[in-house]
Amino acid sequence: MRYILGIESTSHTFGIGLVGLDTGEIIDISSTYTPKVGGIHPREAVEHHTKVAPQLLQKAMEYLKRRGGRLVAIGFSRGPGLGPCLRLGATLARALAAQLSLKLYGIHHAIAHIEIAKKITNSNDPLVVLVSGGHTTIASKEGSRYRVWGETLDISLGNLIDMFMRAAGYPSPAGPLCEKFAAETQEYVEIPYVVKGTDLSFSGMLSALKAKLNEGLDVRILCKSLQETAFAMLCEVVERALAHSEKAEILLCGGVANNKRLQEMLSLVAKEWNAKFAVSPRWNSDNGCMIAYTTMLYYLNGAKPLEIEESYVLPLWRMDSVDLPY
Repeated sequence: MRYILGIESTSHTFGIGLVGLDTGEIIDISSTYTPKVGGIHPREAVEHHTKVAPQLLQKAMEYLKRRGGRLVAIGFSRGPGLGPCLRLGATLARALAAQLSLKLYGIHHAIAHIEIAKKITNSNDPLVVLVSGGHTTIASKEGSRYRVWGETLDISLGNLIDMFMRAAGYPSPAGPLCEKFAAETQEYVEIPYVVKGTDLSFSGMLSALKAKLNEGLDVRILCKSLQETAFAMLCEVVERALAHSEKAEILLCGGVANNKRLQEMLSLVAKEWNAKFAVSPRWNSDNGCMIAYTTMLYYLNGAKPLEIEESYVLPLWRMDSVDLPY
């Protein structure tokens, strides 16, 4: 049986995924680095990835052996992401491709998030709302490329939440805790709401939240204010993008997609526009199987594999610059 292996290493997660070409199975083997204090330090993340990579790869190979499977291609997260983390994953992918004579593909991290979510939810041609620690992007596939209708002009929605919660004394990732605190109050304070066309800005909101935190305001009220304001901004640009794109589906994916309040607000937007709403029920956080699945799309559609010497990483790779073979 034929399998494709994917390696994810853009940031805090090192993941290996397997997709069975003949069975359709999707296997995720991942490990996430969680800093004790502060945000993600690239050096510490690489140390974590270096430590767990052999163990995870061994698990994947043992699974293949039990299944009587063989690899035919390998994909790695080429970007965007933290350079040191990306290079570690790419180096492992190159070594495996050379040793096992596999086709090698470099995959865009954000596009992989989208493709696995489309697979899970059976979405056909959605307006995608990708919200995570690294992305806040509204996009749709137009021809062989994804078109970005709107995006953050500074920090991502996930980064906004994590940075505020760290300022309040809580470790990252803090999305679930922020959601919990927000649900414990109905009080709200006004903070900056910045939308420019179909783009958003969260840096002013973060500064205002930190200032109010220093004034002694209850963190629960600030979490409530953050969620209601940031999510309303996102809903506004999604509505505008729906009008321009004329899509009939909204697909919510990425790590912040797990937030129930965000799901509720975007589902109301979809209802107002008579659009279908879908949210990926799993694999919203970084993982290897999304890389493996997107690699499968490249492989099955006859994409030209990368040569080893051209398989450099792209830490600032934009989604709308990627020509897709499908």
